[in-house]
Amino acid sequence: MTLPLFPLNTVLFPGCTLDLQIFEARYLDMIGRCMKQGEGFGVVGILEEAVVGKQGLIHAVVGCEAVITDFKQQDNGLLGIRVQGGRRFEVLTNEVQRDMLLVGEVRWLQDQPDRALSEDHDDLLALLTALAEHPMVAALGMVQGATGQQSLANQLAYLLPFAERDKALLLREEDPGVRLLMIQHLLTELQAEGVVEV
Repeated sequence: MTLPLFPLNTVLFPGCTLDLQIFEARYLDMIGRCMKQGEGFGVVGILEEAVVGKQGLIHAVVGCEAVITDFKQQDNGLLGIRVQGGRRFEVLTNEVQRDMLLVGEVRWLQDQPDRALSEDHDDLLALLTALAEHPMVAALGMVQGATGQQSLANQLAYLLPFAERDKALLLREEDPGVRLLMIQHLLTELQAEGVVEV
């Protein structure tokens, strides 16, 4: 299907919350259409090799559907919206329309069935609980614990300070168990660099 795309320097994950300030005409129009039609748009993380040119995204990327859950006019006059991550997708082809809006032909990606958490995930659950207490995370009203491996992996991948390239790889991975193993590996690297303490 065709989906309007919003390139950002961040990677959105299913079930996660993102606040955006909209000011460009093309995106204001896009949000208006999405709200009128009850549809979402696609958030695609812009990596070094996936910049947006006149012809659109130079390389195919994986993104996440953004479903608008709230909106309000900000004090600065900009439109503020809150979105929640929906389905993952792969951009097959894309183009820039006359109004400079990027649209893509996308294929929805299937997730493997969710699996229950085990004792092996206790440390990661504790980390998610600690992250939920951070004021910026609490303001999103997003973290309410993890119901399974999928939600634990998505929330940690979204909230932890991984490189955008690594987040894109995590978003592409369909197996929640593998995604958690990848997160654990990335966490070990961050610990070695002194970026995080677990």
